[in-house]
Amino acid sequence: MKQRIITGVLAAVVFIGALFCMNLKIPVFAAFLAFLCVAAVWEVEHAVGLRNKLIYGASLMLSAAVPFLVNYGVKIPVAAFGSAYVILIFVFMLFEFEKTKFEQAVTAIFASVCIPFSFSLMLVFRDADKNFAGFSRTDGIFLILFAYFSAWMTDIFAYFVGSKFGKHKLCPKISPKKSVEGAVGGVVGCVLLNLALFAVFKRFFFDAGETGLSYLSVALISVPLSIVGMFGDLAASTIKRNFGIKDFSNILPGHGGIMDRFDSVLFVMPTLFAAVTLMERFVR
Repeated sequence: MKQRIITGVLAAVVFIGALFCMNLKIPVFAAFLAFLCVAAVWEVEHAVGLRNKLIYGASLMLSAAVPFLVNYGVKIPVAAFGSAYVILIFVFMLFEFEKTKFEQAVTAIFASVCIPFSFSLMLVFRDADKNFAGFSRTDGIFLILFAYFSAWMTDIFAYFVGSKFGKHKLCPKISPKKSVEGAVGGVVGCVLLNLALFAVFKRFFFDAGETGLSYLSVALISVPLSIVGMFGDLAASTIKRNFGIKDFSNILPGHGGIMDRFDSVLFVMPTLFAAVTLMERFVR
């Protein structure tokens, strides 16, 4: 427990420090996200038993590059580049076909595209004033914290409520300790904490009329974010069960790997992006 607390505090300090560096001209925040992307993609590829060094190299290079491409607003022909990348991975599979399974190559493609995309949405939220009509730069900071609160507060509330009141198993074959009561507590706690976070921003950070959000929109969006975050956690648990591992790595002593801590965040980020985009287009 002591190691878990120490690691958690240090990780929180690093994360908060990275947030304070978001607006620097040097891409400190993009570099931080690139590290998360590379670590998470490596963990997934290692979990499925990938041993192909060429695929490792190509997928990790792409994972590291995506946050910088988003940070600098580089436009690439996605269809052409994506097609070329898929072909390249399969060519690399052929080079070392004796130790590379098809599903490992597909996993590398999926992980190296989806994980960096999700993490890099933090850069899109950071520039909310440019990417979403009616949203401010401060909204962008709130949206990033909103996503993390939705993922992590759901987990925390679900754990404590489930420990105290849990009687009905949620997914016993995937995660035996999770309960329906804990899931409900997680959603309720998520909504309340997100409303409290929004109240703090309204009181201390948003100027009058600056935000494109409201208490109602925060509450309504919090519910699907909380639920999707739980699905992300269960999806990661399924992967670990399928491949017989307890944690994705030990990069965060006491917590496991990057995927162990950010699995729900990776589901919440694109869901929040979709919610804000829909709100921008159809509500305004």
